[in-house]
Amino acid sequence: MSKFFINIFLFLNLVLVFGQSKPIDTMPKDTVEYKQSYGLRAGIDLSRLILTSLDDNYSGFEIVADYRITQNLYVAAELGNEERTRQEDLYNFTTSGSYIKVGVDNNTYANWYGEQNSLFMGARLAFSTFNNTLNNYQLFDSNRYWNPEGFAPGSDVPEEFNGRNAAWIEALFGTKIELFSNIFLGASIRLGFLFTDAQDGRFPILWVPGFNKVTWDSKFGVGYNYSLSYFLPLYKKKNKTKKKIEELEKQEE
Repeated sequence: MSKFFINIFLFLNLVLVFGQSKPIDTMPKDTVEYKQSYGLRAGIDLSRLILTSLDDNYSGFEIVADYRITQNLYVAAELGNEERTRQEDLYNFTTSGSYIKVGVDNNTYANWYGEQNSLFMGARLAFSTFNNTLNNYQLFDSNRYWNPEGFAPGSDVPEEFNGRNAAWIEALFGTKIELFSNIFLGASIRLGFLFTDAQDGRFPILWVPGFNKVTWDSKFGVGYNYSLSYFLPLYKKKNKTKKKIEELEKQEE
């Protein structure tokens, strides 16, 4: 019987030695795999609604949307309609029309797990169709004898210039912050470059829906928006994050 217990003891020792012969990784690689939501985010531009309520010479509405296609890349678009009445030195005119902007946004913000905030740079290709109504105008006369305090009267009969269009590109910088679950507040500032020859024709293009004011000596324009949008998750996609222990050790050294 003692011989039997001796053999059992030797066998257990051999198993223990064999098990310890394999190196033990005291600092294993940590691979975390989690899923991020992909889908459509759509909403409205708050700035145009506020300006419509405050300014009697303006009305506008804009729909904003983006769709996530990779971890940081979004396809984005804006669709809107605006009407603006302006008084220049010689003209009083009204511009009304619609516009569409299509492009991409690249998120540069590294979210914590579960966050969906973004700090992005983007670009848009934009196109607008609109009509101009020249409400009245005055004539510039260098001889101030007959009109020492103003311009010579022109016409008060409205004249329409229909079927106008403009195209431009925009570079933008903005952010979207998740206020509540799937509810986002966004803001962006935009710099546009107009392709259209704004001064061609009898009555020049002085304002373009979606672009803003057009000046005589520049094709650049500045715009902005403040959006409130809802994110509709359609599916989830796995993303792998690998923590390299060796790199962490080097940083600690």
